[in-house]
Amino acid sequence: MKGRLAFIVALTFGCSAGSEVDYSGPVAEWPEYGAAKGGGRYSPLTQITKQNVGELEIAWTYHTGDYADGSASLAPSSFQNTPILVEDTLYICTPFNRVIALDAETGTERWSYDPDVDTTELYVTACRGVTSWDDPQASAGASCARRIFMGTLDARLIALDAQSGRPCEDFGQGGEVDLRHNIGPIGPGEYGVTSPPVVARDLVVTGTMVLDNRRVDAPSGVVRAFDARSGELRWSWNPVPPGLNPVQVDPVRGVTIYRRGTPNVWSIMSVDEERGLIFAPTGNASPDYYAADRRGLDYYASSVVALHASSGQVVWHFKTVNRDVWDYDVPSQPTLFEFPGKRDPTPALVQATKMGHLFFLNRESGEPIFEVVERPVPQGGVRGEVLSPTQPFPTRPPPIHPGEPLTPDDAWGVTFWDRGKCRESIAAARSEGIFTPPSLEGSIHYPGMSGGVNWGSPAIDPERGILVVNTTRVATHVKMVPRSEVTPEQMATKYGFEPALGSRYALERSILFSPLGAPCNPPPWGTLVGIDIASGEILWDVPLGTTRDMAPFPYWRKLGVPNMGGPMITGSGLVFIGAASDDFLRAFDSETGEELWKGRLPAGGQATPMTYRRSAAGKQFVVIAAGGHGLMRTSGGDAIVAFSLP
Repeated sequence: MKGRLAFIVALTFGCSAGSEVDYSGPVAEWPEYGAAKGGGRYSPLTQITKQNVGELEIAWTYHTGDYADGSASLAPSSFQNTPILVEDTLYICTPFNRVIALDAETGTERWSYDPDVDTTELYVTACRGVTSWDDPQASAGASCARRIFMGTLDARLIALDAQSGRPCEDFGQGGEVDLRHNIGPIGPGEYGVTSPPVVARDLVVTGTMVLDNRRVDAPSGVVRAFDARSGELRWSWNPVPPGLNPVQVDPVRGVTIYRRGTPNVWSIMSVDEERGLIFAPTGNASPDYYAADRRGLDYYASSVVALHASSGQVVWHFKTVNRDVWDYDVPSQPTLFEFPGKRDPTPALVQATKMGHLFFLNRESGEPIFEVVERPVPQGGVRGEVLSPTQPFPTRPPPIHPGEPLTPDDAWGVTFWDRGKCRESIAAARSEGIFTPPSLEGSIHYPGMSGGVNWGSPAIDPERGILVVNTTRVATHVKMVPRSEVTPEQMATKYGFEPALGSRYALERSILFSPLGAPCNPPPWGTLVGIDIASGEILWDVPLGTTRDMAPFPYWRKLGVPNMGGPMITGSGLVFIGAASDDFLRAFDSETGEELWKGRLPAGGQATPMTYRRSAAGKQFVVIAAGGHGLMRTSGGDAIVAFSLP
């Protein structure tokens, strides 16, 4: 009777057992954070298609147990990790730097390692990924023949045996290198690593996160390369202007340290092994919003820099912002690809920025592939500031963020009341477009410190010649505060007030929200964009995400929402992305931007997904970290979720 009833229900509601899984296509790992050493976030896998993606279901879920909601002494955690897959094992890192190895088919834990991170006064809690390296000189099966490298929030570089999770004792001191060496004074939570290191041959190379706007003499932004076997320092590059000594004498301790206040590389680097190049995206010199106090150290700031992998010497650099006073540091991985030239392909990279500008560059020379023009921008900064009269704008692709001045008439709100409050906030501030200078009365930066594009980075489909990237479109309010007017109450504020000690100005900055918590600028607040690589033309631009998990029912609308994380693309022409402020993983058609599927997550998916298929007899999995973003206040958690066809 039960069987007959199930059969009748299936006929009535059109249910079926699902389409047959195709096992004839390619298999592929995901051995690097961005799928390849040059990023791109592309997999040739085709088992999940536009026709069957709607049948995806959760195959397994793993909970790390590593999560903080901000209610205790720990800062709210952000699970921004993208796992890597090497052979049959997934390797992940948690927000507090636990490294975990999982069986790729079942999600079963194989081992975990806890470095006991110092969590004192952490502001940022994130680990975006780990890096794998096979030692060609090691015997098969030997301890640490395959190593997993990770940087920590308290500034250590750790090497683990991929099979057991035990530290590689021959690397540094007992398996780790202290990145605080020769850095000088460091405040709690001020200096650490949030992005995975890169490996170039037998070197492991890392930058560091330096907390913004704390002080003028912030820790150095030095990039360092270490011997992947011994941990010995092989070279360092401190981004000082040419001719300036990259080291200085610590006036307190009298020892030589790396020159302080230089731009750092907090995001993800790329490697071109064929050409022996490393591409580093740089942040700002200190302080971020007042260039007059930087002592000329911003020569390499807000740039993509090509370094010789063997020596760390600069080959070329391209500046995306002149004299940056907007915190428009370069946030995303320089993404390597072959640009389809008239005769032969050109080795290229695309650098996405917080402004929503995408610069297509020849990766051998740094020269733009599409013309870049200098255009006049607003002037009249705070007293003592000297602004650049022009800024570089790419002619193609066109900007994927509006960049126009936000006016009182643009104010948005859920009700007439909060829309009116937004009108008042906009009317009271300087708002002259993408490069509005910071001011005493308050300035609207649109985009602002969050982008535009952030660390999620673009994905590139080399078969179809399409680049896909997500953007956030939310305005920021920034107000400069003269040092003499700073109050003790402001100094005691953890979020929103930036002391910039040693500078003539501190500052207040915040997202421009209405009293009801909605962005004051009109939606969409988040988009997904497809671009034709050959022409630089925008193919499609669609809202990304809904207000579900941001607003109560029935105010769930497909407006496009703030997002953090990035896309990946498969050989079947599918774009998978979480990122949005609602708790979903989505699949889009890479050629049209049509949303084809979404799967519910147990928490916010503010991470970049990955995919793999281990064997010809196996299924393709799509995996994403679902643990939310603490500073965005999305749904928190600790899950790794794998989807596959039934």
